[in-house]
Amino acid sequence: MPIGISRNRLTKLPKKESVTVEFKTTFNDEAIESLVAFSNAKGGTVYVGVSDKGKVQGVTIGKETIPNWVNEIKLKTTPQIIADADVITVDKKTVVALSAPEYPIKLVSIRGRYYKRAGNSNHLLSIDEIANEHLKTINSSWDMYPDTLNSMDDISIEKVNKSMELMRKNGITVNETAMPFLLKYNLLRENKLTNAAYLLFKNNESIITTIELGRFQDPVTIKDSARTKSDILTQVDEVINYVKKHTNLEVIITGDARNTQKWQYPMEAIREIVLNMIIHRDYRSSSDSIVKIFNDKIEFYNPGRLPSTITVEDLLSNNYISTPRNKKIADFFKDLGLIEKYGSGVQRIIGYFKEEKRPLPDFRNISDGFMVTVFSTDSVKGKESKGESKGESKGESKGEIIALIQKNPKITVEEMAEKLKMSLSGVEKNIRQLKALGMLDRIGPNKGGYWEVTK
Repeated sequence: MPIGISRNRLTKLPKKESVTVEFKTTFNDEAIESLVAFSNAKGGTVYVGVSDKGKVQGVTIGKETIPNWVNEIKLKTTPQIIADADVITVDKKTVVALSAPEYPIKLVSIRGRYYKRAGNSNHLLSIDEIANEHLKTINSSWDMYPDTLNSMDDISIEKVNKSMELMRKNGITVNETAMPFLLKYNLLRENKLTNAAYLLFKNNESIITTIELGRFQDPVTIKDSARTKSDILTQVDEVINYVKKHTNLEVIITGDARNTQKWQYPMEAIREIVLNMIIHRDYRSSSDSIVKIFNDKIEFYNPGRLPSTITVEDLLSNNYISTPRNKKIADFFKDLGLIEKYGSGVQRIIGYFKEEKRPLPDFRNISDGFMVTVFSTDSVKGKESKGESKGESKGESKGEIIALIQKNPKITVEEMAEKLKMSLSGVEKNIRQLKALGMLDRIGPNKGGYWEVTK
């Protein structure tokens, strides 16, 4: 038997497809796509001769069948995948298991197309995702690469010195002058500014960091607007100050001489949202970040969706590993004391709203970016008076969600909210509870995946 091919007479197959398992009734290009997707993720196995529901149908093979399959996989992939083949017998039927390990240097393609495994399906990568995956493989990101358009004359040494002082206050030892400091933090490469250095310390405004700010009377009527094109460190305070300017500040009567003041929204959470927006923005996108302030809510939109391997539900349940889009910027903000650690921001945001007994924010991928919406208490009361929060804390809402999913497994959370006259946060809360009870699974990514009722 050729090298890489083995025979196992009796075995048990996995029960269903997963992040490392794919079923195929026949060997074809789709089987090779799955091997490519496995190579670009954590590795996996394609079982040929099994339906996508896990039913063993078997496959007919001859003496040269498997060597030809292995050779076809090799010829159609770049870099070449050398698959392992295992011939197994299940219920007296032949199944061929083709396995591919994780490839050490990303990415592997089939005829110029790149796939990555997400859940139990293959995700076709966009050009930006291809670039990001390659950068992650070499432990890098876009912001760590040399800026080809700007030079040292385009940054402010005064801003560099201010950051050094902030680090000292945060307990970081900084004894260098500005230039050695930039070299120490790899903000200079090949005697050039990195993209991160320019964004952090630029001395003039530029469109690459544009954030549009607006105060809206209603969805189309703008009462006030502003725009910031500053360096990203300055923008943190500029955006927060704009939000405060257009947000109510309530005086709480305590009965003693010291009354307390309370903002319409928890400002610690707003600061965390703004920091996440600025740190994780995709600065290669031509879109701008946008903050829209309404009477009863604020929308924070940012270019750059969640990575394909992380769903909004993963984000809310803290069931993910943080992969910062801009690793150098995130690292620098951490040393400045502006963020605590990677991946903890969302949980802190939710915690601040819970602590003040406020409605929880809504998180979602939208268009080519990500949006966080926060709601005032008044807005939720208004929805309840119209019946839009119907059943959010009652058991019948879970049954209604299950019924909708059984009718249409590909229904979106937004469609459920519309049909049930519930808020998005209410639907998402019920879904989390259903999953915790083992009654519901999400199969595949948000786009292209589906729901599965398990009980």
